[in-house]
Amino acid sequence: MDIYHIWCNLKPGTGDIAFCHKIDAYFGHLRDEGLVIGHRITRCKLGLAPKELPEFHIMLEVEDMAQLEAAFQRVASRTGVVEDLHHHVNSLVSDAMFALYRDFPDKVRETGGEKF
Repeated sequence: MDIYHIWCNLKPGTGDIAFCHKIDAYFGHLRDEGLVIGHRITRCKLGLAPKELPEFHIMLEVEDMAQLEAAFQRVASRTGVVEDLHHHVNSLVSDAMFALYRDFPDKVRETGGEKF
């Protein structure tokens, strides 16, 4: 499993619950198209995060890089419902940061590296 991480702040005047509903609609649509497995939204609690990280953290789960690329290609088409959903989310955020992580050890690295 690969996990695409997104951190962001909300633009002034953006409601936090409304933002979460738009994230759910957008990534739910990609899930329904078979382009992602699922997503999760978290928010910094009690200010306990490095100052460099924005307030919201969204995790998008995909089976592998092929599925992530298919999702990127669909979004990059900038057509249809997915473009509207993407725009609704993108217009609400600032300070976006991205990262890609994988479960470890994964299928690729089931053995090796046992040095102590």
